[in-house]
Amino acid sequence: MTLQKARRVLIVGAGPGGLTAAMILGKRGCEVEVFEKQPQVGGRNARITLGDFHFDLGPTFLMLKEVLDKVFAEAGADSGSLLQFKRLDPMYRLQFADSRRLEPTADQAAMQQEIARVFPGRESTYQRFLAREGKRFARLYSCLEQPCHTLGSMFSLRLLKALPHLAPGKSLYDLLSGYFTDPQLSLSFTFQAKYLGMSPWECPGLFAIIPYIEHHFGIYHVLGGLNRISGQMAATAASNGVRLHLNAPVRSLLLDGRRVRGLILEDGREIHGDEVIINADFAHAMTNLVPPGVLRKYSPEQLAKKRFSCSTFMLYLGVDKLYQIPHHTIVFARDYRKNVEEIFNGGSFSQDFSFYVHNPSITDGSLAPSGQSAVYILVPSSNLRGSVDWPHEAVAIRERVLDALESRGGMPDLRQHIVAEKMLTPQDWQDEYSVYAGATFNLAHNFSQMLYLRPRNRFEELEHCYLVGGGTHPGSGLPTIYQSGLIAANLITAPD
Repeated sequence: MTLQKARRVLIVGAGPGGLTAAMILGKRGCEVEVFEKQPQVGGRNARITLGDFHFDLGPTFLMLKEVLDKVFAEAGADSGSLLQFKRLDPMYRLQFADSRRLEPTADQAAMQQEIARVFPGRESTYQRFLAREGKRFARLYSCLEQPCHTLGSMFSLRLLKALPHLAPGKSLYDLLSGYFTDPQLSLSFTFQAKYLGMSPWECPGLFAIIPYIEHHFGIYHVLGGLNRISGQMAATAASNGVRLHLNAPVRSLLLDGRRVRGLILEDGREIHGDEVIINADFAHAMTNLVPPGVLRKYSPEQLAKKRFSCSTFMLYLGVDKLYQIPHHTIVFARDYRKNVEEIFNGGSFSQDFSFYVHNPSITDGSLAPSGQSAVYILVPSSNLRGSVDWPHEAVAIRERVLDALESRGGMPDLRQHIVAEKMLTPQDWQDEYSVYAGATFNLAHNFSQMLYLRPRNRFEELEHCYLVGGGTHPGSGLPTIYQSGLIAANLITAPD
């Protein structure tokens, strides 16, 4: 698609959504400039380097690779020639408090055997899960590929056909425990609610499409880390004529009433454009980039009433040893439900917590020196609306996490092998990365904050303003964030 008259598009933030939109709009003939306050691209999909060790800042699972392939194709590029993908099999290890371990695979026959090995007699419903959730995915995912910025879109034939598959009134756990009656087996197909920063007991049942996506399409690692995707998106955008400015923070939107005319940079420069795309954290942008009194629906006062995802406590550890544990491991709390309730309701840091370990050096030798490992640890935690005093409690929490890694995470001598380290708390997510309330997965995905009821890709409060990223439709997670960038690009380049 080529425009008759090139539009000047300004993008705030070089995260996955902004880069997706940039490279596609550049290909379609727009004059595009991207302003990123950090010294590198990627947003929460950036790289952290500690000496000779390299880490993904945020996402480490690549699902629905087909979406990534599609957006690169829209930009005139081939993802397969730019990036090296490795499909992981098994996908990950799930480790329970009773020492049972399940290693899910996207090979359906092998997965049925794996369930029979760990949960004998419970494997028969796996095929029913795949068949039924495949139908749900077929109906629902196409709705997430389309904009939902008008009330009429809620009554489109596509969405009306999807309505019977929304599972209203059922949580993800309610729905999937209908297939898997063993509580631990149910947990194996519902912990994915954490990808959205939600509790399985509160996450809408329609998100059963997430475990289905894993088990049908598989998951991938990108050699060099998933941050390489952002790097190649930036390179593709540049080859399409996009100008990318790093270390270029935006102070505010440049407004004429409710019409966005451009951007005011932190150094005082005014940059004018025909359209503006916001890829900054949504609530942070509404609170900091829009002058007071302009917004109604998403004013600071209204945002304070919204529901937000949980946060994460992170450790990035360079260790002088290669641990023989899987690429991905999830270690569940002894009382997982209590742990989840404490995160989302109590706000305290659980005594008994779950954690995730990313050990990509077992797969990818480019991330650490030979025989060593770049280990990434994520502990779901309350966001800054919780009761944890992070500046005062972070060091003690770090010690508890290291204790858990040594006792339950397969790294009994971890402390003595740490040679490089970075810690990120929910407070750091807010202060260093401008994540509102440290809610790393953005606005929650409850029914009242989805589709037309989520901030829209053509932003309803400001003219000539578009949204991409996890805070808008279709939602959090790399595939849907890429999709938001494509949706915004399509809206901007649609014929008048």
